[in-house]
Amino acid sequence: MAQIYPFAGAALQPDNSCKFSVWAPFRKQVCLSLLQPQQQLYPMQRDDKGFWHTIVEDVPAGARYKYLLDEEMELPDPASRYQPEGVHGPSAIIDTNYEWTDSNWTGLNLGELVIYELHTGTFSSKHNFQGIIEKLDYLRSLGINAIEIMPVAQFPGDRNWGYDGVYPFAVQDSYGGVEGLKSLVNAAHQHGIAVILDVVYNHLGPEGNYFSQYGPWFTDKYKTPWGPALNFDDAWCDAVRAYYIQNALMWLDEFHIDGLRMDAVHAIWDCGATHFTAELSELVDALQASSGRKKLLIAEIDLNSPRYITPREKGGYGMHGQWVDEFHHALHSLLTGEVNGYYADFGGLTALAKSFQDTYVFTGEYSDVRKRHFGASAKENSYDQFVVFAQNHDQIGNRMLGDRLTTQLSFEAQKLAAATTLLSPHVPMLFMGEEYGETKPFQFFTSHSDKELIAAVSNGRKEEFASFAWEGEVPEPQEISTFSNSTLSWDIKTAAATALTELYKFLIAFRTAYPAMRNTLRESVKVQIPQAEEQLLLVERSGDNNHLLLLFNYSNHVVSYQYTGSGELHKKFDSAAAIWNGPGALAPDIATASEVISLQPHSAIVYEIA
Repeated sequence: MAQIYPFAGAALQPDNSCKFSVWAPFRKQVCLSLLQPQQQLYPMQRDDKGFWHTIVEDVPAGARYKYLLDEEMELPDPASRYQPEGVHGPSAIIDTNYEWTDSNWTGLNLGELVIYELHTGTFSSKHNFQGIIEKLDYLRSLGINAIEIMPVAQFPGDRNWGYDGVYPFAVQDSYGGVEGLKSLVNAAHQHGIAVILDVVYNHLGPEGNYFSQYGPWFTDKYKTPWGPALNFDDAWCDAVRAYYIQNALMWLDEFHIDGLRMDAVHAIWDCGATHFTAELSELVDALQASSGRKKLLIAEIDLNSPRYITPREKGGYGMHGQWVDEFHHALHSLLTGEVNGYYADFGGLTALAKSFQDTYVFTGEYSDVRKRHFGASAKENSYDQFVVFAQNHDQIGNRMLGDRLTTQLSFEAQKLAAATTLLSPHVPMLFMGEEYGETKPFQFFTSHSDKELIAAVSNGRKEEFASFAWEGEVPEPQEISTFSNSTLSWDIKTAAATALTELYKFLIAFRTAYPAMRNTLRESVKVQIPQAEEQLLLVERSGDNNHLLLLFNYSNHVVSYQYTGSGELHKKFDSAAAIWNGPGALAPDIATASEVISLQPHSAIVYEIA
């Protein structure tokens, strides 16, 4: 599909000419309005697929332009690569050349990753890509080998989570633009860190969205919570599908990005014979083969359906991995006691044990929140296809106050949350700052210019939290203080912050140190709840004649467990130990059959079975 339809946008040629192409199938006349050095109109020619084309000689990089539609309106290019004056301003031509120095980088498998999710604007005081580059040494020393960057497509103003982007091909100017992003990817690869980019293919933001003026980009067949549904299977959908496929390939090829986290793929409505994600995964696999570099597609999906990550030859869509919100919900509700809103389906140890063992909590059971039976088994998919987390941007930022686990849990419970995530057989993901116990919130912020939209967003946030029993006032998204409050403090010098960071570093290294931790086959993990009333979870992990016993105490009191196995236990980790700024370990360093092992409140212990 991507090869059938011409690439839209402005493309500089080796002879200094520039090709312009835009899809506007219902327009009777389209002209290029080139604004530099002085405004000049160039008539464009329409092809049989509704694309309009022209070539202009001697066009410099940086020249700005718009398209004049039917002599009625001048609008930016939907496939703009740069919006230096924001979402309402003219588009600009870019030079795509870059001096890459990552020729030895071949990427990483999904199962090898320890992912660190971050937001470019709030990760550092510089609020841009350079601020991330300056922290790559720190991230690598922590053991991070993949960063996942929240969306960078051009959005209104300079403060936004990124899901209101309206120019999918343009890199946010305030972050550093095309050059800044390529420099970040290049530097990350030199540090041995893969880069995953969050992309939004299910909707477009409201402000600066002129797509409907160009053609049938949207369909009335479906709805999304964020705006009109993009047209992936209705009349005229071919060009829309090609546009987003070409966008994905641009990031993975031209920008050397290693993977895409695709936002809410359940809202990519497509009832056609070949689902959009299946078509995309086939082309991404082909790019991986031709480039010799690993390329990944990770789905965020509110469906407990392994279809999206099942191979195409087995009837699936061929994506490589997916987020698992249910692991988070089970862990969060168990540790915090919150069982309102969508947490009403969780709470108690059983849900977490199910997710630890089966990945999904709901595999066909009845959901009280959804009012229906929900989910399917993922037993045919290995653990390393699933990304889990104790915190992420959604689960923090979509709380009314954007409060982190740091402000909800004791220090011991924070360490327990880290151990649960990092010792699971799934792919772990951290959210920026959690490793040192950041206390500043991550709140929802915007910098729109449309007053009606500003009011609508503010009111919508207040209505969103009606089903939760949270106290306080909803932070105003438009206020600069909401953004400032969400910028990391990097207060990492306290004893607690140092101990927590060292614990994360130890557990990340531990994942690769033992064969049992590296084994992600379903049969390698056995989960038990030996004492349900005590909130004790027991997990056995095995691989290559290596056996580990993991014990998690989610209660607020000491719990004892009598070991009944035959092997001798040698303790490798105890979150309550003084080295982790804990109250002190109670469990023996070596234990034998019938010996009693005591766990401090909210603690985790790992034994190797000799």
